[in-house]
Amino acid sequence: MRVPILKLGRVLLTSLPANLTDQQVMDLQIDALALLRDDRADGLVIDITAVDVVDSYMARVLSETAKMVGIMGGVAVLAGMRPPVALTLVEMGPDLIRMDTAFDLEGGVAKVQRAMATRGGRLDEPPEV
Repeated sequence: MRVPILKLGRVLLTSLPANLTDQQVMDLQIDALALLRDDRADGLVIDITAVDVVDSYMARVLSETAKMVGIMGGVAVLAGMRPPVALTLVEMGPDLIRMDTAFDLEGGVAKVQRAMATRGGRLDEPPEV
């Protein structure tokens, strides 16, 4: 079963389930990047509120996804991290998750919107005159 990705304005939203498999993480990456391109979204907010454990594989895929979103001209934000997950990620290494974070989903959407407003829109779009 694929993880659903919703669109709110120009921001893609997804919420990871607690029992996410490695295959679902990879499918999410593929689906999110395709939607980012097809819908010309500004960014992706990944809500991990329900996730109890982020292992090194999931952390690597999420970090790579954020990098890919950035290369495509968007912004990726990880939202809703629980304290035990944050502690585990810090213990695994400070460079494991290389993406912007937010306290909750609302904060994640706001970060994407602020980032786009600061740089004047997506990098692949001509500036408005």
